Amino acid sequence: MLNDNSVEMLSLFAGRWWAVLLRGIVVLAFGVLAFVWPGVTVATLVLLFGFYALMDGIFSLVSAIGGRRRREDRWLLVLEGIVGLWAGIVTLRSPAITAVALVFFISIWAMATGFLRIVAAMRLRKEISGEVWLALSGVLSVLFAFMLMLNPGIGVIALIWLIGGYALIMGVFQILLGVELRGLRATPGHV
Repeated sequence: MLNDNSVEMLSLFAGRWWAVLLRGIVVLAFGVLAFVWPGVTVATLVLLFGFYALMDGIFSLVSAIGGRRRREDRWLLVLEGIVGLWAGIVTLRSPAITAVALVFFISIWAMATGFLRIVAAMRLRKEISGEVWLALSGVLSVLFAFMLMLNPGIGVIALIWLIGGYALIMGVFQILLGVELRGLRATPGHV
């Protein structure tokens, strides 16, 4: 039996399944570009990351705005959106960031969004079956952040491949979550 808060949270996610799916497609495309274009310069990598973080933040805010009638449960998406916008804007305003600074910047962003996704998945764990994809994307973000923090001197090509692999897996998780949410929205009595 779902309580009112759980129904509102579920409605928030399921009602904006398309934003989650689109977010996953954008992340997946970013990951593919990172592998197809490995000779990319650090400046271009910074710009790609900046645009990715900016779009990720926008999609989080779109999902949160879609649930504007739901007061308390949208704060996680709003916070994730703000972190993404902040990371994107700061990156795009300072494209001359060095590779090591970029590694730390990306790790902070990945850590913050990872913990926010884990918290959101824990709140949804009894409400939907697709919460595992949200939780796994959060765990992946946190692990990715730790890997970057442990080896900040990583080479540019290795960094591109690491970010590309992270984006590919994250994109698949987001797409699977979007598909799950779409199916949940179509299920009578759920939303």
